[in-house]
Amino acid sequence: MSFLLRSLYRAFSTSTAATTQAAANFESVCKDLNRERNLKRLVQKFKKSSELYRFRTKAGIYEKTVRRLASAQRFRWIEEILEEQKKYKDISKEGFVVRLISLYGKSGMFDHAFKVFDEMPDQKCERSVLSFNALLGACVNSKKLDKVEGFFRELPSKLSIEPDLVSYNVVIKAFCDMGSLSSAVGMLDEMEKKGLEPDLITFNTLLHACYGSGRFPDGEKIWSRMAKKNVVPDVRSYNAKLVGLVSQKRMLEGIDLVEEMQTMGIKPDGYSFNALIKGFCKDGKLDEATNWYGNMRKNDCAPDKATFAILIPFYCEKGSYDQAFELCKEIFNRKCLVDVVLLQNAVDGLVKGGKVEEAKQLVQLGKSNSYPRYTLKIPADK
Repeated sequence: MSFLLRSLYRAFSTSTAATTQAAANFESVCKDLNRERNLKRLVQKFKKSSELYRFRTKAGIYEKTVRRLASAQRFRWIEEILEEQKKYKDISKEGFVVRLISLYGKSGMFDHAFKVFDEMPDQKCERSVLSFNALLGACVNSKKLDKVEGFFRELPSKLSIEPDLVSYNVVIKAFCDMGSLSSAVGMLDEMEKKGLEPDLITFNTLLHACYGSGRFPDGEKIWSRMAKKNVVPDVRSYNAKLVGLVSQKRMLEGIDLVEEMQTMGIKPDGYSFNALIKGFCKDGKLDEATNWYGNMRKNDCAPDKATFAILIPFYCEKGSYDQAFELCKEIFNRKCLVDVVLLQNAVDGLVKGGKVEEAKQLVQLGKSNSYPRYTLKIPADK
């Protein structure tokens, strides 16, 4: 090997090793943040990590950290880490600013989200429909629904932008959340007049609002409109209609709809099965509810918090204490987080039904469980 080739080989090897080491160091930083349980230290580590450009490109880390702080209601610390981001040159990039607006919105901190949007010109960052949509989304996520239409009508002309499909979808979502379905449908009409074609998100938002609020005929009109637009329904579309059928006590039609889903190649999910289980429980039909719970398991669909909250009280009410007990054990086996009241009511029900030993087993499982521990008690007179 010539001297030149050896030199090039060494240089390449050194560069590769350095890159590999840098990647390993970065992964270590991310893992350390995820493992940090002390939120104050988490904030300090996040701010320090933000000095790395590569770290600032990882939206997922920002999302997870802010979500943890919001869950703990540490809004001052959310402000601390997000305001810190303004000192970096990324603040002149609209995509980075949109991230901050969205994170403030998801944390319910709308005033902060609007401030970031309002300051964009000062940061030499041009505002387009992208940041406009982020602001509308922040309104919805912060439950500032009354502000959405005003921004939608006033800002486009001021910013010289044209609302797009996403803009309309957010406004439709806002109207649906406000219970103003006529206004939501009016926005659907308006967007079509403007030459914008509604998509699956548009229709799913409207379907959930109509069927979920007991307005089944309106839901059917939206379903028909979706079909005319050749927009193919997905599992969320079918689940919305299924909820509507169940609320109307049209259980046989609900079963037919699930079979239609499967014929169309759409696999029912936990939401689908829970809807049917809930419907049969409301009708007092123990065998049918149990049968659909079995179907849920056969379809490799794991029961969740909602499943247990529906079935366990129902089994206790019907005197099916053995089945209630088995489901309670399933909660612990699956490490499913449920309300302690659900388990305590199950303990009370078991005792009432003469299943004292089973009740004691649940109390012990609550003590020994580490995900999390549940403080359960046998009724005093036992």
